[in-house]
Amino acid sequence: MVVREYEAKTQEIAKELIAATREKRSLFSQMRDQMRLEEKLLDWAMGNPGLRYQLFSFIDCLPALRSKTEIARHFQEYMSDESVELPNALKKILNFADASSPPAQIAATTVEQAVKTLAYKYIAGESIPKVIKTIERLRKDKMAFTIDLLGEAVITESEAQSYQQRYAELIEALSDAAKGWSTIPQIDEAEGEALPKVQVSVKLTAFYSQFDPFDPEGSKVKVRDRVRSLLRHAKTLGAAIHFDMEQYEYKDMTLAILKELLMEEEFRDRTDIGMTIQGYLRDSQEDLQGLIEWAKKRGNPITIRLVKGAYWDQETIQSIQNHWKQPVYNQKAATDANYEALMELLLENHEYLYAAIGSHNVRTQAKAAAIAETLQIPPRRFEMQVLYGMGDRLAKALVKRGHRVRVYAPYGDLLPGMSYLIRRLLENTANSSFLRQNMEERPIEELIAPPKVEEESPLVAKTAFPNAADTDYANADLRSKAKQALVQVRNSLGKTYLPLINGEYVQTESTLDSVNPSNPTEIVGTIGQIDLSQADEAIAAAKAAFPAWRDTPVQERARILRKAAEIMESRRHELSAWTCLEVGKIIPQADAEVSEAIDFCRYYADEMERLEKGYNYDLAGETNRYFYQPRGIAVVISPWNFPLAIATGMTVAALATGNCTLLKPAAPSSVIAAKIAEILVEAGIPKGAFQYVPGKGSTVGNHLVQHPDVHLIAFTGSQEVGCHIYAEAAKLQPGQKHLKRVIAEMGGKNGIIIDESADLDQAVAGVVYSAFGYTGQKCSACSRVVVLEPAYDAFVQRLIEATKSLNIGSAENPSTTVGPVVDEKARDRVLQYIEQGKQESTLALELPIPDTGYFVSPTLFTDVSPNATIAQEEIFGPVVAIIKAKTFEEALDIANGTNYALTGGLYSRTPSHIEQAYKRFEVGNLYINRTITGAIVSRQPFGGFKLSGVGSKAGGPDYLLQFLEPRHVTENIQRQGFAPIEGAE
Repeated sequence: MVVREYEAKTQEIAKELIAATREKRSLFSQMRDQMRLEEKLLDWAMGNPGLRYQLFSFIDCLPALRSKTEIARHFQEYMSDESVELPNALKKILNFADASSPPAQIAATTVEQAVKTLAYKYIAGESIPKVIKTIERLRKDKMAFTIDLLGEAVITESEAQSYQQRYAELIEALSDAAKGWSTIPQIDEAEGEALPKVQVSVKLTAFYSQFDPFDPEGSKVKVRDRVRSLLRHAKTLGAAIHFDMEQYEYKDMTLAILKELLMEEEFRDRTDIGMTIQGYLRDSQEDLQGLIEWAKKRGNPITIRLVKGAYWDQETIQSIQNHWKQPVYNQKAATDANYEALMELLLENHEYLYAAIGSHNVRTQAKAAAIAETLQIPPRRFEMQVLYGMGDRLAKALVKRGHRVRVYAPYGDLLPGMSYLIRRLLENTANSSFLRQNMEERPIEELIAPPKVEEESPLVAKTAFPNAADTDYANADLRSKAKQALVQVRNSLGKTYLPLINGEYVQTESTLDSVNPSNPTEIVGTIGQIDLSQADEAIAAAKAAFPAWRDTPVQERARILRKAAEIMESRRHELSAWTCLEVGKIIPQADAEVSEAIDFCRYYADEMERLEKGYNYDLAGETNRYFYQPRGIAVVISPWNFPLAIATGMTVAALATGNCTLLKPAAPSSVIAAKIAEILVEAGIPKGAFQYVPGKGSTVGNHLVQHPDVHLIAFTGSQEVGCHIYAEAAKLQPGQKHLKRVIAEMGGKNGIIIDESADLDQAVAGVVYSAFGYTGQKCSACSRVVVLEPAYDAFVQRLIEATKSLNIGSAENPSTTVGPVVDEKARDRVLQYIEQGKQESTLALELPIPDTGYFVSPTLFTDVSPNATIAQEEIFGPVVAIIKAKTFEEALDIANGTNYALTGGLYSRTPSHIEQAYKRFEVGNLYINRTITGAIVSRQPFGGFKLSGVGSKAGGPDYLLQFLEPRHVTENIQRQGFAPIEGAE
């Protein structure tokens, strides 16, 4: 097929369609000043990016607002942002001082109605009867339909079941109504074959709340039976089912599940089913070619809906933040070009796959028509699709040409429909939107010209420090490597790991078994425990090695650390597996810890090179040099909850700054610490500069802290142990000629505030992840949720259901979301707090747990007093206290009412609440509208104050200063009255 042959016909048809879509446009121009408010809002948004962002943010928030006063206040707050240039009409609406005043109430009513009117342009109805009326109007215009159910994000199993039930009811109602519809040959028949009058569009992620690319098999098992049930139900009623495509991370799973399912004997002959391909994805041609080959084997066509894609911003941001390859094209022209290539491939294979061309671009639909007419594609195998409320004139023009046109029409409540509405508004107001360009009456030749793609460079994160990329487990090859690593590590369990003292692995009189908390009968490794005399030997070796390590050029120390980072990257999957098996952390979270360890090595290497330059404050006849030197011997006492990242971070900070360093890990994570030692030795750390000294905390740990030759103790752990170290280190020992520096991070009692404007989809999912990620054993974990009264009941109900939906089990099982706690002592301590909670408050949820392993149920308490034990003390387990507050000020007081100040979170879409949280929320790390765990080196330096710790933030620009002594040297450079004068000739 010659492209030129398609192009000539494309141009001819496009001009015909453009003329049809521009009918009465001059009348529209005349009426521009009489537009309704909702139309004016969009018009203004097109010309003012600041207004566009604030307006869409307000629209996103609007359904959560429960009164006219709240609507008025929020609209005023958003529109008063300094980035917004307001038209006079909006200024008049905002001209009120009191949000409860009559003018404000009128403004609220006006704006609310305008947004609802806008929403109804894109949503077919809020109920099935209204949808049926919309459908009947469409059918009068000879248009077919597919109905999509708007809904809250499916984050609970009860919501997944409800989704399935609501679709069953929708299919039944539409099928019943269809019995009364007369047949319209253009859309209901093709080549003598009756086509289904009813079609619905569904999303696989809505069938299972824990749909996860890391667990494709488990997700498939859960989804498959539910999809089978829906397909059977649809067949009974004669309805067609189309499967939508969502975010990129779910693409391969979605295609794999559907391909396998539709090859089953029961469904293999079905031709009333469809899948979706997104044209903005770089790998979409490969996917479509794969579907063609699959369809050839299947022997019966299905429909492929070809769309541009609705998540460009989200996909781009996610790839930048994760340092992953961008899955979507940067340029709209590149997407358009790819779409046309996909369209040709699909239409030229019409005997294997039916085509549904979803686009509002006249050129795109014209080319589809040109190809179909040139190839004489039978009508059953080809249709055009548009979104409800968009491209209406194009749809009518296509109908007039005799094409089958289907309208994608969502239905449901406005509240869950806002995210859909925002996507439509973004599309309508984007500069690159064909609809906008056509409205601007650009030259026809420009609008229908073939897409011209310019040279494209990938988008990159705007950051001075390039973080290591976490593993993208949507990639099957990387999942396979993770599985292989688990097998490899499991085959290496039970070995003995000896202390490393002065470059040699030394025998010990006592050992300690480290066990798998998911299965305590399984020994991960046996660790030699040093005694006090060996502790003294290690300190003596460090003292002897210190002068050489201190004088080692910073660039050489940095080189060693960067080499260690390279080794960690090469052993990423293995290190994740060790972390999973030794401390019970699920693989995706263990992988993130490997990234953090790598980042610490590289970041602190960079930072020490920066600090090495020092500061010069020279003037005539005098030089002034401000520089740093290492303190001496550093003892690192690392925790078990981040056994790789925190242990590495504290250790390499001490090494980068020239201190000889002893690493004493927490007992449950000693094997992982031994792996750190292996890596540092392989990277080239000199003897004595680094030593691995596992031992009992109460004896060896105390001895190291008290030793007069130790200059610095870096500790992460409990408040009790941290305060003890702080007190012991403060004592001046005989022969000690320095004051010891203590860097301590001692946990938190972290709260998240949920206000009445919060996006509950985000808030519930964020609290669940923050509270139960690594079974609540992160120092940043959420253990208190403070919810404002208006949102309390709805939030608590969904949080309970979302927590019920979590999978509790062995950490290495890919389906697991909540694993064990680290050991028996930790389990018993958490269980005691749960019993205390039952005495103080109302137990809202406790779940069954496995019989084997150190498991504790994710536990929720309601009716909790802010002063209750479970609301004040750090539990370090999966226990959450939910506290009700009447006002936002009270919520902040409750959140600040503990001895800790580590992390905190806020879910809010109220600008003034966000501003107050900035100023008043007493935490070292505040997270707004996102999870409160998972700080990233350089981007989110981590650490708190009050009893959460002392010292600067790990992964931040002043962290290394704690490991250094600042010095200053002034030199008089005059000689016999002369001196160099800067600038003199």
